[in-house]
Amino acid sequence: MLGAIIGDIVGSRFEFNNTSNFNFQFFAPACDFTDDTICTIAVADAALNGKPYKETMLEWCRKYPHPMGSYGGSFTRWIHSANAEPYNSFGNGSAMRVGAIGWLFDTEEEVLRQAKLSAEITHNHPEGIKGAQAVALAVYLARKGEAKETVLERMRDYYPTFTKPQLGGNPFNETCQGTLPICLGIIEISSEYEEAIRYAIAVGGDSDTIGAIVGAIAEAIWGVPDMMKPTALAYLPEDMMDIYTQFVEKTAK
Repeated sequence: MLGAIIGDIVGSRFEFNNTSNFNFQFFAPACDFTDDTICTIAVADAALNGKPYKETMLEWCRKYPHPMGSYGGSFTRWIHSANAEPYNSFGNGSAMRVGAIGWLFDTEEEVLRQAKLSAEITHNHPEGIKGAQAVALAVYLARKGEAKETVLERMRDYYPTFTKPQLGGNPFNETCQGTLPICLGIIEISSEYEEAIRYAIAVGGDSDTIGAIVGAIAEAIWGVPDMMKPTALAYLPEDMMDIYTQFVEKTAK
């Protein structure tokens, strides 16, 4: 989960001001957590504590109504609706928030089921559900010790063609089907966590969300370097730290 949060924080200042510089400053004063982290925490909270995904997501997003970069328009309306119903989205929001599920459930079938449940509260379009399930499954397989090549081979069942990353060459695309192939292409060419995050940001496009998705998968494959953890966690308020601490305690068992 921290891998996704770091990817979000590092990418936050580039979401609407892309860079193609692979050697950008990793953590900077202009960075902050965005909606990607809030939603990632919400999904983790629900999965950890047996709470409904919908109510937990609404609770967290209403508590943090104005994150850096803001929420998407349809999602904002959903948050503030008196009767929040799914809106057939295939946006990449379902994929960026799901990483914790790959760590917290112990069979492939349950990981896929929970990923679907977490997605369909908003992203009930088949592509929205597919994006969430792909990310959760990639995390699960890597966490269980499968090699990167095996993880990527399984991902081709979802996205047969990966997009080769080119620095600064990725257009802004907020759909699962436009985002997941580039994220998987980044994992394919990377050899460790920081390299993957640098590619995720420097390709351009929806930087914080690409960072979060790549970060979730990269953490499960390579782990997060210890030196990054204190800096990243310092961005999180106390209530988010409480969920992160619960997550660490649960996954350490």
